[in-house]
Amino acid sequence: MKVTIDRMQCVSCGSCWDTCPALFVQNEEDSFSQIVEEYRENGDIAASIAIPDTITCARDAADLCPSAIITIVE
Repeated sequence: MKVTIDRMQCVSCGSCWDTCPALFVQNEEDSFSQIVEEYRENGDIAASIAIPDTITCARDAADLCPSAIITIVE
């Protein structure tokens, strides 16, 4: 699966990085969510490469996001 974040709609609530710190982290400059460096697609902080099946928390983070900005593509 791949994950994208609509960072412009992020409200910096922290639910994604609290729920799935293996994939999401808070950007220190603007406080919005971003993909951790290890899984970024071509350095894009809002898009992931195909993430391993062992990271099962991505769906939970998407479900818990109050702004519904996390998209998962199988």
